[in-house]
Amino acid sequence: MTVNVGLVGFGIAGRVFHAALIATTPELRLAAIVQRRGDEAKRAYPEAMLLTSVDALLSDAAIDLVVIATPNASHFELARAALAAGKHVVVDKPFTVSVAEADQLIATAQREDRLLSVFHNRRWDADFLTLQRVISAGMLGRVVNYEAHFDRFRPALKAGAWREQDAPGAGILYDLGSHLIDQALCLFGRPQRVRGDLMRERDGAHADDAFALQLSYEGLAVTLKASMLVREPGPQFIVHGTRGSFLKHRHEPQEDALRRGELPTRADWGREQEAQWGRLETEVDGLHFSGRIESLPGCYSCYYRNVAAALQEGAELAVKPEQARDVIRIIELARSSHAEGRTLDANFDAKDVHC
Repeated sequence: MTVNVGLVGFGIAGRVFHAALIATTPELRLAAIVQRRGDEAKRAYPEAMLLTSVDALLSDAAIDLVVIATPNASHFELARAALAAGKHVVVDKPFTVSVAEADQLIATAQREDRLLSVFHNRRWDADFLTLQRVISAGMLGRVVNYEAHFDRFRPALKAGAWREQDAPGAGILYDLGSHLIDQALCLFGRPQRVRGDLMRERDGAHADDAFALQLSYEGLAVTLKASMLVREPGPQFIVHGTRGSFLKHRHEPQEDALRRGELPTRADWGREQEAQWGRLETEVDGLHFSGRIESLPGCYSCYYRNVAAALQEGAELAVKPEQARDVIRIIELARSSHAEGRTLDANFDAKDVHC
């Protein structure tokens, strides 16, 4: 059975990521796109219905799955309406702007017996997949220090951009921070304590455009950083363990390819060039290794393949809504920590459900 998908939003997230990945997943059919203004979606995907209202999409009984790729503050209301209409739902990251909203959506999905997931695609970056394998294979021993960056150089503010306004869900912590937090939770689970420092580094900035988070674990220190004023970036990942170290600069090829209009159907999709591979320094069975380690291929398509398998075969979801809620919990803790100027205990209530 083919799953009919309705995509809400055709901005960067909808156009570059979701539409292309849905359209190239054999088990899914991009049946409808909601774009309030313009006809870019219809020109790009002429086989899909072009709608101008979410209500029209939700009233269509043929739509099985609704994908929400709209500004962050609208995620909750749109997802709640879609679930209430009996649709399965995928929400672009970040899940919601608060834990309270996330909990409401999870409860609604359970009550309606509908699938609910969040597009945390950076789990399928080439560099992160490789790092995950390096750690799980014990090549670093016990990890004691983990530092991850998501840096850019965009010194000029973007006029009218909702991400740069002083509004709920705006700012770099919700935007890029959700990626770094989800990756850290995947690797290490929930932290014991959280410290957050949020900055507005660019002249005239209205929302945070840089941050530094410290997540504390037993025997492990995790640092997550992002900034819009890094012209010469250092390594994206700096990881040290009792047996070795791993360093990797950011060269994820998938996003650039999607922005160029390429589709994830090539045999070499998601593969990095040798010069972009990470560096591993370790010792295995008394043998010292020092050099580059080939990156695993990235696979953003794997997210939607998993969603399709969950709907068609009952496969386990790769990105569970409870995991995405934990990301929002860390964001809330980081913001509170910044406001109070102190480290906060995490105090998670439910069982850790991370990958």
